[in-house]
Amino acid sequence: MNYIWEVVGRHPTGQQPTGAETIQKLCDRVASSTLLEDRRDAVRALKSLSKKYRMEVGTMAMDHLVRILQTDRTDTEIVGYALDTLYNIVCSDEEEEPEENQQKQEDDLGTQFTDKFIQEPDNITLLLTLLEEFDFHVRWPGVKLLTALLKSQCAQVQGIILVSPMGVSRLMDLLADSREVIRNDGLLLLQQLTKGNTAIQKIVAFENAFERLLEIIIEEGSSDGGIVVEDCLLLLLNLLKNNSSNQNFFKEGSYIQKMKPWFEVGDDNSGWSAQKVTNLHLMLQLVRVMVSPVNSPGATASCQKAMFQCGLLQQLCTILMATGVPADILTETINTVSEVIRGSEVNQDYFASVNAPSNPPRPAIVVLLMSMVNERQPFVLRCAVLYCFQCFLYKNHKGQGEIVATLLPSTIDANSISAGQLLCGGLFSADSLSNWCAAVALAHALQDNLTQKEQLLRVQLATSLGKPPVSLLQQCTNILSQGSRVQTKVGLLMLLCTWISNCPIAVMHFLHNQDNVPFLTGQISENLGEDERLVQGLCALLLGICIYYNDNSLENYTKEKLKQLIEKRIGKENFVEKLGFITKHELYSRAAQKPQPAFSTPEHMLFDHEFTKLVKELEGMITKAVLRSSEEEKKEEEVKKTLEQHDSIVTQYKELIREQDSQINELKEQVTSMTSQNEKLQNTITQQFSQIQQHKDQYNILKLKLGKDNQQTGSQAEAAHVNGLQPEELSQLREQLEELQRQNQLLHTQMTEKDSLITSLKAEGVSSAEGSTSDVTELQKEVELLKAQLQSQTLEITQLQSERQELQTTAAVPVEDSVYTEKIAELESRLSSQTTEAQKLKGEVKSLLECKEAMEKELASATSTAAIMQAEKSKLQQEVQESKKEQDDLLMLLADQDQKILSLKQKLKDLGETIEDDDDLDSRDQFDDDEDDDEEEEEECDE
Repeated sequence: MNYIWEVVGRHPTGQQPTGAETIQKLCDRVASSTLLEDRRDAVRALKSLSKKYRMEVGTMAMDHLVRILQTDRTDTEIVGYALDTLYNIVCSDEEEEPEENQQKQEDDLGTQFTDKFIQEPDNITLLLTLLEEFDFHVRWPGVKLLTALLKSQCAQVQGIILVSPMGVSRLMDLLADSREVIRNDGLLLLQQLTKGNTAIQKIVAFENAFERLLEIIIEEGSSDGGIVVEDCLLLLLNLLKNNSSNQNFFKEGSYIQKMKPWFEVGDDNSGWSAQKVTNLHLMLQLVRVMVSPVNSPGATASCQKAMFQCGLLQQLCTILMATGVPADILTETINTVSEVIRGSEVNQDYFASVNAPSNPPRPAIVVLLMSMVNERQPFVLRCAVLYCFQCFLYKNHKGQGEIVATLLPSTIDANSISAGQLLCGGLFSADSLSNWCAAVALAHALQDNLTQKEQLLRVQLATSLGKPPVSLLQQCTNILSQGSRVQTKVGLLMLLCTWISNCPIAVMHFLHNQDNVPFLTGQISENLGEDERLVQGLCALLLGICIYYNDNSLENYTKEKLKQLIEKRIGKENFVEKLGFITKHELYSRAAQKPQPAFSTPEHMLFDHEFTKLVKELEGMITKAVLRSSEEEKKEEEVKKTLEQHDSIVTQYKELIREQDSQINELKEQVTSMTSQNEKLQNTITQQFSQIQQHKDQYNILKLKLGKDNQQTGSQAEAAHVNGLQPEELSQLREQLEELQRQNQLLHTQMTEKDSLITSLKAEGVSSAEGSTSDVTELQKEVELLKAQLQSQTLEITQLQSERQELQTTAAVPVEDSVYTEKIAELESRLSSQTTEAQKLKGEVKSLLECKEAMEKELASATSTAAIMQAEKSKLQQEVQESKKEQDDLLMLLADQDQKILSLKQKLKDLGETIEDDDDLDSRDQFDDDEDDDEEEEEECDE
C-alpha cells in the first residue's frame, strides 16, 4: 500500500482515504499526467486495486484505460497493465471460490462491464489490433480479456469480430505462436468464439484450422496427451457439429484418415488415466459427429465409406473386443460403431463377420447381446448394445434374415449360443428391462420385412416337459395375459404391433387364438390407473391393426364383426380416445426425436424410435377404419374398384400418351432439323440477294465512274482496273490472240499446199490414165472433207470471238473470280481442241503427199488412159473453180477474223496495255477501213 500512497501523493499517517477516493485520484493522474512514467505508475496501481475494488475501478477507470490503449500503444508495459486491469474488471478471480449468491452478483457485474466495453465496437477492433503485437505482456492479457468478453456476451462479441476486417484471421494466428501459454489460451479463445456461430465456424475451418489442430494433437501425444488435446478436440467438435459445410470440408480434406492412429490401443489396457479417458471419449464423439443420423444421408454414407476404407471401423471394432477398456469408453465405442454401420451395407456385413477373441470364437453380435440381456451389466451399456443391434438391422434385410434364421427349427445348433436364443431368453426372463430390450430388438428384425414376419410364425417354443410346443406369437400373448409388469407389456405389445402390421397372414394367426380378442377388448374397456393407460392405448392399436390389415379369412373375426364388437363393448369414441393415449405420453415425444435410446433410468424405457414412426403412420388410418360404417366401407370398396378401373384406363392412356409423346418428340426433332435447314437456306438466299444487290450497286457506281473516266485522259489504267480487267487477264487474252494467229497462219499454209496440189494435178491430168479417176475422186472427197473442217473451225472461231466480245462487254460489271475463270478455262479448252484438229490436218496433208507420189507412179504407167483423163480434166477444172471460190470465201472469213483480232488489240491499247507485235498491224493495212466500223459496234455493245 505504501507504493499506492506514493503514487497518490499521500502517506499512511493520519486518516487514510477510501478506496474510491484513491481510485479517483489515480484516474485523474492517468488522465492529466503528461509523463509516460506517471501514467504507467497510475495504471499499475489501478491494476493492483482492480481485484479488491472491482466495482469502483470498472466504473471510474474503464474509459481512461481504453484511452491508454489508444494513445500509448507504443509502450507495451502500460498496455499490458491496462489489459490486465480490464480483465480483472470483466472477469472475477477464479482462484477463490465464492458463495453462490456472491458468484451470481460477480457474474452480473462482469456482464455489466462487458456491455459497457462493447458498446463501442471500436474497442473490440482495437483489442484485435493489439493481438498482433508479439510482445508476451500484450498478447497474453489481450487473449485472456477477449476470452472473458466472449464468455460474458458471446453473441454480441461474435458479431463485432465477424464484421471486423481480418478479425478471425488474426485470432487464428494465435495457434501458430511458439509460446505454449498463448497457443493454449488461443485454443480456449477459439472455443468460445466458435460456439453456435456457423459463419465463424466456416471461416475458422477455411483458415486451415483442421490441419493445425490435428498437428497439435499429434504433437501432444494423441489420446495419451494432456489438457491441450482435450481443448483441441472440443474446438474440433465446435467446428463440425451441426455444420454440414465443415463436415464436407473435413471429409474432402482426408482428415478422417488421420483420425485412425488415435484409436490404436495396446494389449495392456490397464491403468487408463482420467485425461486419456476424456480424450478418447471426445475422439469417439468426433467420429459420431461425422456419421450422425441427423446429417444428410449422402454425407453420412460417404463418411461411413471413408471410415471403412481407411480402417477406422476395424480399429473401433478392435477396441470393442479388447479387454481392460473402461466401461464408459466401451459404451461410447459401441455407440460410435453403431452409427458408423447404420444403413451402410458394407459396414454392416463387416460387423457381422467380427468375432470376439474367445475360445471358441463367437460373433461380436452374440457377445453384445449377452451383455444386453444380462441384468448385472450397467444400464447405459445395455442401451448402447440395443442401439448397436438396431443400427445393425437398419435397412439390412440380409441381417434380419440371419437373425430370424437362428430361431427357426432347421437352423438351431444345440452346441452354440445364437442371437435368436439370447433374444428369446431375454424376452421371457424375469427382468422387465431384458424383456423390453429383447422385444424391441426382435421387432427391429421384422421392421419393413414381410418375409421375415411370415418366417417368424414358424418358430415353436418348448414351454415345459410333456406339453406340446407353442408358437412364439402365442407365447407372447400368453405372457401379456399373465399380468406382467408395464415395461414388459409395452415391449411385447410393440413387438406384436410391428409383427402383424402390413402382414395379413400374421393377423390371421393372431385372431385364430380365441383368447386374444377378448383380452384386448377387456384391457381397452377397463378403467385402469395412470400407469396402465399406455397399455390400453397399445392394445387399441393392436386391435386396430387387426381390423385394418384383416383379409376377412376368418368368419368370426372379419372387419365388420370386429368393428361391431368395438362398438358394443368399448364404443368407437372411447376406442379412439384410448388410442390417443400413446402419442400423448410424455416419453413418446422424447423417443421420437432421435434413434438412439437415451433414458435416464430403466423405468423410462418405454418407447422405441422406429415404433413411434409406425404409430404416426397407423393412428389416422385405424381411426378412419373404425369410425367408418359398413355402408361407407362398401362405398369405399366400390370407389376403390372404380379407381382401380380408372387407374387401368389411365394406365392405358398413359401408355398411349407416352407413345404419342415419343412420336411428337420425333416429329419435333424433324421439324427442328428442317427448320434449321430452312434457316440456313434462307440465310444463304439472303446472302445471295445481298451480294446481287451489292453487285448491282457496284455496277451502277462503276458505270458512273466509267462515264467520268472516259472524259478524262490519262486514266486508262485505272479504268481497266475498275472494269475488272487485271494485268494477268490481259496477258491471258494476248496469249489467246497469238494462238489464234498461229492457227490462222497454219490454215493459210494448208490452203497454199492444197492449191499447189490442185495445180500439179491439172498439169498432170493430160497424161493421167483412166485408172487415176478413182484416186482423183478420193482426193476430191478429201478436199471436200478439209473444206468442211475448215468451215467448222471458222464457225468455232466465230463463236469464240463472240464470247470474247461478251466478256469484253461485261468487263464493266464486277464478276466473281470463279465465273470469269470458268469462262477463260472453257475458251482455252476450245482453243486446245482446235490445235489438235489442226495437227490432225497436218497429218492428213502428209498422207496426201504420200498418195501423190503413189499416183505419180500410177500416172507414169497409165499413158494409155490420157484420152479419158482429158475428158475428165474439164470436169476437174470446173471443180477447181468451185474450190477456188470456196477458198476465196475462206479467205474472206480469215480476213474478218484478222479484223476482229485487230479490233481487240486496239481495245487493249485503249485500256492502257502495250502491244509488242506492231509489225502485224502494219502488214494488215487493208483492214484499216473496217476498224472504224468495228469500234462503233463495240462502243454500242459497251453502252
